[in-house]
Amino acid sequence: MVPVSIVIITKNRADIIKGCINKARMITDDIVVIESDHTETTCDITSVQGCRVCKQTWDGYGANKNKGIKAAKYNWILSLDADEIPDDDLILSLHKLNFDNATVVYDIKFKSYFGEKPIRFGSWGKDHHIRLFNRSVVKWSETIVHETLLLPDDILVKKLAGYIHHYSVKDIYEYKYKGFYYAELSAKKYFNNGKKANAVKLYISPVFGFIKNYIFFLGLLDGREGWVIASINFKNTWRKYYFLSRMQSPQEKKQSIKDSFVIEY
Repeated sequence: MVPVSIVIITKNRADIIKGCINKARMITDDIVVIESDHTETTCDITSVQGCRVCKQTWDGYGANKNKGIKAAKYNWILSLDADEIPDDDLILSLHKLNFDNATVVYDIKFKSYFGEKPIRFGSWGKDHHIRLFNRSVVKWSETIVHETLLLPDDILVKKLAGYIHHYSVKDIYEYKYKGFYYAELSAKKYFNNGKKANAVKLYISPVFGFIKNYIFFLGLLDGREGWVIASINFKNTWRKYYFLSRMQSPQEKKQSIKDSFVIEY
């Protein structure tokens, strides 16, 4: 075992979290699951496999990840979602690390799946994220969506061999739903940060995003799934700025924007 706590946030993902935990147990003796829907299904699976389940209210992605970091046993944190599974090469890389420098963070490559199909091209094919860090110097931003790690200026970023396999969506219907949901959250985030929607954002950005994803990043080589990903991303980029423009209208400004966010994967 290595001196790393694995923090997993989840809601109602008993269908996939078992695979995540099985691999996590090959890394550490401290697995913290932040459970926000308070149903019994996920908790039963995690408790049987020796995890510490923390039932929490949902306060946003970054906020709930920080709750898990606070509850962790070790300072070194590997942050995962319930639908993300470390592979054997990554596990081996973790066992070889000495964890002697808290100012180093580790960037990990992702392999994303649409249903059971691995996506090799497009924006999904280039996916990578910093997911291993020391909580004494790094934490998550507490934005409502698309949380990022707050990194000091003197941080050193290193890459790890191996992959996190991300089983993002089961089918086109789930992807459409998630895209719509994230478009709404992103619009609210932009509104709260004072960003504005304009004609360029509404009509040029979606087209440019489609061309970049499907043509420049070769998403077309992923076949039907590549087309679906690029086209739904096109629609949701437009939706994001459309929702933002609605929020900026005089009528909408009269209403206070209050959010009750629900975690979805």
